[in-house]
Amino acid sequence: MDDIEVPKFFVCPISLQIMKDPVTTITGITYDRESIEQWLFTSQNTACPVTKQPLQKDSDLTPNHTLRRLIQAWCTENASHGVDRIPTLNLVLTKAHVLKLIKNLSHHELQIKTLIRLELLAAENERNRKCMVDAGLPKAMLLFIAACFKKGQVSGRRMENYATVKSHAASVLKMLLEEASSIVLERLKPEFFERIVGVLRERITHQGINAALQVLLNACPWGRNRKMMVESGAVFELIELELGSPERRTTELNLGVLFHLCCCAEGRAQFLSHGGSIAVVAKRILRVSPAVDDRAVLILSQICKFSGTSMAIQEMVDVKAVTKLCMLLQADCAPYLKDKAREILRSHSDKWKNSPCIFSSLSSLEYQVSS
Repeated sequence: MDDIEVPKFFVCPISLQIMKDPVTTITGITYDRESIEQWLFTSQNTACPVTKQPLQKDSDLTPNHTLRRLIQAWCTENASHGVDRIPTLNLVLTKAHVLKLIKNLSHHELQIKTLIRLELLAAENERNRKCMVDAGLPKAMLLFIAACFKKGQVSGRRMENYATVKSHAASVLKMLLEEASSIVLERLKPEFFERIVGVLRERITHQGINAALQVLLNACPWGRNRKMMVESGAVFELIELELGSPERRTTELNLGVLFHLCCCAEGRAQFLSHGGSIAVVAKRILRVSPAVDDRAVLILSQICKFSGTSMAIQEMVDVKAVTKLCMLLQADCAPYLKDKAREILRSHSDKWKNSPCIFSSLSSLEYQVSS
């Protein structure tokens, strides 16, 4: 290979290697796709490396098929000199292809096949997910999910197929929103959350429920999103879901969302209005996973600190939430979690000490609570 002179126009200006997938930018310069995408997407570069002209991250990269065939032919001719033939490319997802798949969703017989295809493409790589977001697939998925709920059936079949379709749609949406920019997540509409909460309400599949919960969790950092979730009835549905004793991962996601929603007054009010809220959160402590312990204690902390009415404080005794916090102090768990439990116990110990059912627990731990 060292004795072979490689034609200059076969070499990528960035990697200085023979191009495997040459693409031409709007500046007229051809690069290897992997190199120019890395230049644009994983750095702050917004200029063509060669011409220094502006080159935005969403610039079109046009495949140079003619050049690729020339490179392939040259590699084949020089195989005896140790030149490796460039591999056959996987299909590069384009906006036009995504739009075609979106159109296929309107055909009943193609819906499940199309959703599975979208799910596989989204899972394949970051570039595909970005292409899907740019093509408007998140909005299309929401509209599709809404249509599913409205019609109550898909492909002429009821319920079983219907749940499968919504599950795949929710999974695609989850992956796309993980790729979406913060600007997209900041501009979500009330209808978005109404539809996602609808997925939880319908109790489709484990996969679909977890995808919907992840979508909500990704949107939680923004206060306006939390408010819209609460207004869409998310708190009630999350508690109802948890009362069904879901699998571990579902509980972790569920309590993660509940914690964020309990960070606002409206969310705490809805939480306390459900008769089983405190009980189901307390029940999960020390029974599921360390992540669940963390989120459950944080939820109880928010309630005690900001919404600690006499009724709520008494309910924590009645459903053994206080006993669970006492047990946590003696359990093998993270020190910060014990500190948080101790803080909760200290905050209302004057009221809880009067309850015979936990007097002994608090008395034995008095030195910890008052320290």
